[in-house]
Amino acid sequence: MEKEKARPLLILYATETGNALDAAERLSREAERRGCPVTLFSLDEFHPSSLPSEEFVIFVVSTTGQGDTPNSMKVFWTFLLQRSLSRQWLEKTQYAVFGLGDSGYQKYNFVAKKLDKRLADLGGKAIMERGLGDDQHPSGYEGALDPWMSSLWTTLYNEKPQLFPKGLDAFVSDIKMLDQPKVDITYLDSDGGYSQSSAPIDLESLEKEIVRSRSMLLGKKSNDKSKPDCFLKMVKSHPISREGCGKDVRHFEFEALSPTIEYEVGDVLEILPGQDPEAVDAFMKRCNLNPESYITVKPRKKEDYLANGVCASKGPIKLKRFVELTMDVASASPRRYFFEVMSFFASAEHEKERLEYFASPEGRDDLYQYNQKERRTVLEVLEDFPSVQMPFEWLVQLTPPLKTRAFSISSSPLVHPNQVHLTVSIVSWTTPFKRKRTGLCSNWLATLDPQQRVCIPAWFHKGSLPAPDPALPLILIGPGTGCAPFRGFVEERAFRDRESSTPTAPILFFFGCRNEHNDFLYKDFWFSHSQDGGVLSQEKGSGLYVAFSRDQPQKVYVQHKMREQSGKIWELLSKGGAVYVAGSSNNMPSDVLAAFEEIVAREGGVSKEASIRWLRMLEKGGKYHVEAWA
Repeated sequence: MEKEKARPLLILYATETGNALDAAERLSREAERRGCPVTLFSLDEFHPSSLPSEEFVIFVVSTTGQGDTPNSMKVFWTFLLQRSLSRQWLEKTQYAVFGLGDSGYQKYNFVAKKLDKRLADLGGKAIMERGLGDDQHPSGYEGALDPWMSSLWTTLYNEKPQLFPKGLDAFVSDIKMLDQPKVDITYLDSDGGYSQSSAPIDLESLEKEIVRSRSMLLGKKSNDKSKPDCFLKMVKSHPISREGCGKDVRHFEFEALSPTIEYEVGDVLEILPGQDPEAVDAFMKRCNLNPESYITVKPRKKEDYLANGVCASKGPIKLKRFVELTMDVASASPRRYFFEVMSFFASAEHEKERLEYFASPEGRDDLYQYNQKERRTVLEVLEDFPSVQMPFEWLVQLTPPLKTRAFSISSSPLVHPNQVHLTVSIVSWTTPFKRKRTGLCSNWLATLDPQQRVCIPAWFHKGSLPAPDPALPLILIGPGTGCAPFRGFVEERAFRDRESSTPTAPILFFFGCRNEHNDFLYKDFWFSHSQDGGVLSQEKGSGLYVAFSRDQPQKVYVQHKMREQSGKIWELLSKGGAVYVAGSSNNMPSDVLAAFEEIVAREGGVSKEASIRWLRMLEKGGKYHVEAWA
């Protein structure tokens, strides 16, 4: 009698940075190696109404920012929240959830937790406890994924042996079959009429290059914004921290090269950084690539080709420009699968053995020490294994994509028409093995000369800080570069005060830094607005309160200054004021929230539990906003 054929295991993922996609693809590969049929989809490719007809579903979802849902999951999540869905809607569906997050953030793995709960509320049966990957773990999210995945196969086999027709132990680790790469690359003659003149590139041509190259990337959907909102040029760059103090913070001003720019205070600017030309050349040489070649890149599978909106009419692009605009060769670290694929193309036996070890569960911790901990780049890894000759198709698929970098805008468009300002900490650090590392985008911006007309591709989008109404009282907490968006808030309030007969509402601003003389960012700006009836002045019912953590024996932080001003804070909260918090995600947001809980309890005469509920309602009512970054 023929065995019942099982429906494929469905794996659905939602990713923002690519980690959840990596984890989902690894689950898919490991299932297939065990003979288990698999279907893999991004949540925005799967219609949620089909969920009840699925027997076994694995969800892999990341949490972004302050507990935010990845963009690709938003439509799916909204569907699940419909009240018309019954508590038996998923009674025939069994599921498991693996989340990716960072325990340094307040709402650690919030998306995975709420998804797990909602699926259970709709009648779904969890076949095992959700897994929670943590970026803070010594091995990153894989520290939780490896044991969770091992338990998953056992659980699935016990629930449905037909998923593994050859048995659970049929996995043979020495099957040396490498999958096909997911992309096809067509090479065209460099003299086939595609080459551009050596004249300076115009904005329209640059825009086409960016759209063409970035829309070729696998995983780019046709609705993704490959096309920049505008092009900027830097017009001003100056340090706002004291030289030699251990921090390098710059104020950058940009003007639009495109006709207009549109944004509001509180918005975020994303920049596509340039890469080091020497590093790109070294990568081309190491991989034996002809920089003058013209190529087209498209997904190997026809359904991906159509879904990604990639079409041949986009035209070819120079190979070197494709690398420069899409492949992060000298900043980001490769994933574990990169090392597994490298092992197939290593001709030296000792290199092959080491790469296979790195790709194995036993080598996970050593790989983390070698790769992630040291932040080794793709170029460095390839140079460490000189016998490896990887086809360009695999390099395109596995090299981390060159990502835009997001910055809180620190200007008001009312005050600076056709300009946008940023407050940027120039990132640098030393690895455990004393390698000097620098942040790609911040250091690239720091090297730009405002006298040169460098075109900077840029995108505007909404962040977590909505532009406030001028009549809304504000309590702003922005230590360090967290003050950036609030510079724009204060500029705009001051502008409206001058231009309108209606006075604006008061602002309490709490700033923090280490030393008054080293890193009191925009000191003169804040003081000018706190005097002579300015928007931060006492006469306006406002106030500027600064905490210098290292200028006295005991450390003083913004939450200490908040407690000192608890009466004023409670007064603004009682008048319907809104709270905005921006800055480091480490301890600051939770310390500030704890201070607010104390203030509400003491000044409002309520219990700690009641104050927590009150602040939760404030957040739900859109009056408690946090924008934090690692």
